[in-house]
Order: sequence, then C-alpha cells, then structure tokens
Amino acid sequence: MQLYALGLNHHTAPLSIRERVAFQPERLDDALHDLTHARTVREAAILSTCNRTELYFATEQPQHAADWLARFHQMSLKEVSPYLYSYPQRDAIRHVFRVASGLDSMVLGEPQILGQVKDAARRAEEAGTMGTLLHKLFQNTFAVAKEVRSTTAIGANIVSMAAAAVHLSERIFERIAEQRVLFIGAGEMIELCAAHFAGATPREMVVANRTEARAQVVASRFGAQVMRLDAIGDVLPQFDVVVSCTASPLPIVGLGMVERAIKARRHKPMVMVDLAVPRDIEAEVGALDDVFLYTVDDLAQVVDAGLESRQQAVIEAEEIINTRVDGFLHWMQARDAVPTIKALRQHAEMLRAVELERASKLLAKGEDPHKVLDALSHGLINKLMHGPTRFLNQSEGEQQADAARVVQQLFNLNSHD
Repeated sequence: MQLYALGLNHHTAPLSIRERVAFQPERLDDALHDLTHARTVREAAILSTCNRTELYFATEQPQHAADWLARFHQMSLKEVSPYLYSYPQRDAIRHVFRVASGLDSMVLGEPQILGQVKDAARRAEEAGTMGTLLHKLFQNTFAVAKEVRSTTAIGANIVSMAAAAVHLSERIFERIAEQRVLFIGAGEMIELCAAHFAGATPREMVVANRTEARAQVVASRFGAQVMRLDAIGDVLPQFDVVVSCTASPLPIVGLGMVERAIKARRHKPMVMVDLAVPRDIEAEVGALDDVFLYTVDDLAQVVDAGLESRQQAVIEAEEIINTRVDGFLHWMQARDAVPTIKALRQHAEMLRAVELERASKLLAKGEDPHKVLDALSHGLINKLMHGPTRFLNQSEGEQQADAARVVQQLFNLNSHD
C-alpha cells in the first residue's frame, strides 16, 4: 500500500474553485467515511483551509481519489482536474512536511497551518480513518515542523494572515487607533486577527457570532464587545474595518447591506477583509467605490518585510525536510520487510526444532553427547546453507554475479578470502 496526496491550493486554483471544493466542518466526518467506504482507500485524512483542500490517503488505486473529490462536491472531474496536483509516496511525504512547516503557505512561515494539520489528523483519528501508516506520517510531520521552527529562522518577523489583515487596513486608514473594527465569526483566525488589531488599539472592537457564548470568549480576551450575527445589517455603518471568517456555506454580508451602510456613512471608506472560504462577503461588494474588499488571494500581494532575511532559513528547512523524508521512507521499507523477516525466522525455528528433536532422541538412546552436538551443529548448518547454495548454483550468466554479490552482502563475506 502506498501513500498519496491529492489536492489544490492557492498556487494552483483561484478562490472561485477553492471555495467549491472546501469541506464544511460538519460534513468532514461524512466525507472521510465516504472516501474510505469502498475500501479502495484504506486510510484517509482531509485538510481543508481557506487556502487549500488536500487529501492524504493510503491506497493501491490512487486514480479513484480525484473522481471521488469531484463527485462529493457535485462537480465534474473536467471542472476540477486542471487545478489538482497529485503526489505519490516520496513527494506526498515531502509535501505534507513542507505544508506543516509553513513552506507552502501564502505567507511564508505562517504558524497557523500546523494547528490546521493537527486538526485534520485529529478529525481522521476520531472518524476512524487513520491507520498505522497515516498515524506515523502525521507524528513525523509534527516533529519535522517543530524541528524546522526551533532550528531555523523561518518564523522570524512572521507576517501571518492576521497580521496581513492589519497591514491592509493600514493602507487605507493611517491610524487604526481611530477606527472601529467588527469581527464576524469567533474561530481561530478571527481570534488571531483580534489579537493583531488589539495591538494597534482601535477605538472599538466588536465580535459578532452565531453563538454569543463563543463570541464572548474571544471578546473578553481583547476588551471587545459582543453582538448577535443577525444584527450586523443594522450596525454595519458604524464600522470602518470589517474582518470576516466563518464556516457559513453562503455569504453573510450581501451587496445591498453594504450599499446601505456606505450611504449611511456618507461614503466614508470601509475596509472589508474576507478570510472565509467559501466567501462571507459577496464578491460584487468589491466593485463599490468606497469599499476596499480584500480576499485571501489578495493577501498574497502583501509585502513581507522579513521575506529576504528568511531565504537562508528556507534552504535549511528544505534540507531538514529532505533528510526526514528519507528517514520516513526507510521506516516504510522496513515495515514492508516485516512479513519476510517473520517468515524467515519461522523457517529457521522449524529447522532448529527438527534438529533438536533428533538430537534429543539420540541422547535418550545413550549416544555420546559430543557426537550428538557435533551432528546437531552440522545438521543446522547444512539446512541453513541449502537455500543460499542452491540460489548460487541455479544462477547463470550475469545473474550469477548478482547472486554472488547478494550472498556476500547478506552474510557479510569478504570476496577476497
């Protein structure tokens, strides 16, 4: 059984495609069970973020995964296949190591992706689709990501998605301290954004969420207020910056709502940052004159001040990853050899048992113990050497030289003796 990775990300697919193949959290368990239901896929985990949707799986028939991905999202394979990448074993292992280490992120070195990979592994574990192979892969992945972050400068002067949201807002408003900020959602990304905006001490911060209790948890950390999600339309004109990231399958903020807000604001500029996939804010909002709408794809254009200083760190990180890939492949190869090793030991044990029984019978008859032991040792040697000797004798031509090298290596022989 082989490991594979299949998916698309911000490098290969536009937002309009990524949001169509994103997995909603409440459907993830069903997706995992559906993917592994036919048993062609033995183990599976799904990583779905605003920038990527990826399947990590173990199978002998990898071609079925792309068909399944398209079918699950009610798309044709023709629609999605131009944006897909597929990695077999070595490349799949290297890819997940790079992803978790932040080397494949829109913002180089961003730390949030590691937590998202851990969540993907946890969901697969809970769904029962994580077998020995994927479990070992993800344990190695987390160890590699930790090593990269602790031994290189990949995380120095990090510009995360959350920090980029602040940076984009500062392009329009010179001082965030004079602005009012509305956060829609209360997940990890909103919490990170709130932490970054709090550092700029805005005039007011408000968290709107379907579950007010969850919103209160986030708001209490940063001295923010809480409001109901269904009240956004009434208060939207009060806010200068809106940052949204929910798991809603449909837009929360529509064109009409924003048009009314801009009119009430007397066309004062408004920054809207939509970090959700699928989008929380209707795309048509971006065409309004007084609205500066940024999506996750727009964040790629944010200048990362620490990028140049981290180029050497990338080289170092890639070296670590390549070494760890070799190590994991060695573990897989050793695992594949286990049945052969077991069979070899069982064969040797059977030969030993036969010779021991014969020796025991001779001793019971009163035979000389020294002669019995000598016969026992010769008997074992003859039986153990029978296979390699026959292998050498039956080899011909170029195969004979190859057979000789195999036996010499197997028994650590010096060919010059």
